[in-house]
Amino acid sequence: MAKVDRRILKTQESMKKAVIELMTEKNFDDITIQDIADRANINRGTIYLHYQDKYDLLDKLIETHLDELGEMDEWACKLDWSNGLVPFFEYFEKNFLFFSIMLASKGAPSFRTRLLDYIMEGFKGEIDRESGRNADLSEDVMLQYAGTAYVGVIEWWIRNEMPYPPQIMAKQVGALLGRSL
Repeated sequence: MAKVDRRILKTQESMKKAVIELMTEKNFDDITIQDIADRANINRGTIYLHYQDKYDLLDKLIETHLDELGEMDEWACKLDWSNGLVPFFEYFEKNFLFFSIMLASKGAPSFRTRLLDYIMEGFKGEIDRESGRNADLSEDVMLQYAGTAYVGVIEWWIRNEMPYPPQIMAKQVGALLGRSL
């Protein structure tokens, strides 16, 4: 795998940061490429070297976060619910600005749907069929129920400025998910 020039990574990071900062000030639709360039302290043309337009930049930013969450799935899913959710809530806390903007933004309504799809996909292998507890329940309904509940709790936690630490949230949400899946 070829190494990416650190200057390129730094430039891309400054553009992503600029978009998020601008979204705290105005609706995404009202943000221009020039706004992003000015905030990132780069030339407008530089944005087009990396992204097709502001929508592509936002999409890549979302993909980055979903990919990072996905990387945690590989090892966190081997833990029990309460312990396995700690790194996710820590990630949401660490990236509070991104998640608060994306979950509250009218300019990126597809984010919630993408997050829900990601979570439901992750829950697919977690449904307890062996104990007989969920034998008469449809997998689609269970995934929708658990995924929507989890995303709803994340939204609530972030919108209320994280009133509980990640470990407490993981323990409580883990207990609830353990009961339902």
